[in-house]
Order: sequence, then C-alpha cells, then structure tokens
Amino acid sequence: MSKVKISKTKIKTAKISPATKLAGQNYPHQKIETKWQKVWAEKKIYQTNDKSSKPKAYVLDMFPYPSGEGLHVGHILGYTATDIYSRYLRMTGNNVLHPMGWDAFGLPAENFALKHKVNPAVSTKKNIDNFRRQIKSIGLSYDWSREINTTNPDYYRWTQWIFLQLYKQGLAYESYEPINWCPSCQTGLANEDLEDGKCERCGTVVEKKPMRQWVLKITKKLNEIGLVKVKGQKLIFL
Repeated sequence: MSKVKISKTKIKTAKISPATKLAGQNYPHQKIETKWQKVWAEKKIYQTNDKSSKPKAYVLDMFPYPSGEGLHVGHILGYTATDIYSRYLRMTGNNVLHPMGWDAFGLPAENFALKHKVNPAVSTKKNIDNFRRQIKSIGLSYDWSREINTTNPDYYRWTQWIFLQLYKQGLAYESYEPINWCPSCQTGLANEDLEDGKCERCGTVVEKKPMRQWVLKITKKLNEIGLVKVKGQKLIFL
C-alpha cells in the first residue's frame, strides 16, 4: 500500500475583504428579497406571452393539496427542479408556460377542516393563501396570471363538461375497482402517495379496497390521443 505524503507547508489564513465581512453581518435578505419579488410581479417577467413567436414549452407541476397549513420540504424539492428547468428553457430561447394551481377538492381538505372544526371553504382558502405566500417568497418563476383553483366554479364546470362528453360517447362507466385505501384519512391514494405501503400523509398502512368508481375506456381512443403503446389500462376517478 502506498503512503500518502502530507505537506508540512503552513496553511495561510485567507484574507476576508471588507465587502465579504459586510455581507456576512446582518444581511437584510427579507428586505432585499421582498424588493425584487415586487419588481418581478410589477414587470410580470414570468408571465407567458401568447403572441410570442418563440418555440413553446409547457412545464407543469403537480398542484399541491391545500390540506395542511403550509408546504413541506417535498413540495419545494419538486418545485425547485421544475423551476430550474423552466429558467433553462427561457434562457435557451423558449416561450415557457409554467403555471401553478391548487388541487383543493377531496377528502384530505375535508378531513383537515373537520379536525380543526372549521368550514372547509374557509380552511381551504386560508391554506391556499399561505401556500401562495410561501411559494412567492421562495422566488419560483410561476405565471400567476394563470393560477387555478379546482374549487372555483369557473374551473370545475369545464371538468364536469368534459366528463359529460365522455359519458355521452359511452367512454365512461361505473365499476368496482381495487384502490389504495387509507383507513385513517378515509380516502383513496395514488401509488405515488405511498411510502413503503403506507400513506405519506399520516403513516397509516394502506389496504386494497374495492370501491365503485367511474372508469374511462381510454383503450378505445388510443390512436386519437397518442397512447398507442398502452394496452388494457384504465383511468380511474377516485
């Protein structure tokens, strides 16, 4: 085994410039960040220009559930990655649409309201307001002019309309399907919401439970919707 020689040369202490010293002492980050966040909002620098001739790019995050009082680290982990990618696309000449919204319907939001004994409309709005504040304080480059809320009638009237069209075409039917069920949250979960077979929100062991669902026959429209490689898949509404 070869021996590693350690140099006996004395390590000199690096000189710290006055500017560096100043930056490390009581840096008023909240004041400076607030200033530039205001400038970004006023100048609408992240708002997508519909009339731009640049190549179009669409970067969509999973909208958070406002079923808690604030964001967690997992939110920021994902949103930071897509923000970096969105900024890269803009810097390389693309017209980027990077929106944000709130997946506010469902039992998680209802359970939060029941736990805190408040009207779900009140708690959901309060949570959304705080989520928005937190995201803006981080400086993520969302186009806030396109913010959506799934509990807004102007939004869900169109999801209902789309479902009705699918139903009229015979592409939607009811069926008992096994889903991931959290007995604590009393709600169905996607596979992505599980961690080692447990609910990522409360840690309860998830069970498979057959429940009546609306199912879409996407296999009949594979060619039209560009899913020719998908076979025998079902899209289930929880």
